Amino acid sequence: MHCFFVTDLHGKIDRYHKLFNTIRAELPEMVFFGGDLLPHGLKPMEGYDHFATDFLFPELLKLKNSLREKYPAMMMILGNDDARSEESYFQEQSNAGLIQYINESRVEIKDLDIFGYSFVPPTPFQLKDWEKYDVSRFADPGCVHPTEGFRTVEPPHDTEYSTIQKDLENLTEGKDLSRSVFLFHSPPYQTNLDRAALDGRMVDHVPMDVHVGSIAIQRFIEKKQPLVTLHGHIHESTRLTSIWKETLGNTWMINGAHDGPELALVSFDTEEPEKATRRLI
Repeated sequence: MHCFFVTDLHGKIDRYHKLFNTIRAELPEMVFFGGDLLPHGLKPMEGYDHFATDFLFPELLKLKNSLREKYPAMMMILGNDDARSEESYFQEQSNAGLIQYINESRVEIKDLDIFGYSFVPPTPFQLKDWEKYDVSRFADPGCVHPTEGFRTVEPPHDTEYSTIQKDLENLTEGKDLSRSVFLFHSPPYQTNLDRAALDGRMVDHVPMDVHVGSIAIQRFIEKKQPLVTLHGHIHESTRLTSIWKETLGNTWMINGAHDGPELALVSFDTEEPEKATRRLI
């Protein structure tokens, strides 16, 4: 299947228009949106009272009406900068068939299993809607624990004991993942995809780790070996490492985040993920 992957668009309208125009021109079968889709913060964007319902979904509906049967499957999750109070709008549009909202769920398309997972390990930021402990009740120096900060909705999980590691075990227990694509927001730990610009920074005389991805996701990929995993969250990683795709065993891992003004658009075929390309538009 011919697929597009974008992530961390942060409500940038020009990036969305570039994406929609490229979809019209190239007609991918599936488009993956890897979270952090909405504007930073909880304030309305200029010109729109509500970004998702006033811009994103109407533009997608225009696209669907123009492409008809060629409208791609739109796979979406939210990211740690997206308020979970927005989730209900995505669920409504998923039920209506405009998108497929796949956080913590699985959908089957052709012979592929598609999974989505939004949560990231603890960050220095205060919004905790999409943060969980990684493999234990630990937060790196400089990070705020998931039990602290604030949330826009009451979490449906135990914030003190729930972990990314346990979620992934529950989501995939007993499943063969050799024909699966995982849409993550967080990258895997200690790879070329999770490199943050934290060189030389100290917290209470302790150096900060420049790798800020998920240990649980790294271990999961190493053990379960899905076909392709898609990641974002750390915008500067590709600039710092010059690498946006790499392998872990048989799994191709792809970073779609970008810290420049352009739209970073990854194109890949599920039968030949090694031939994936990345364009800045």
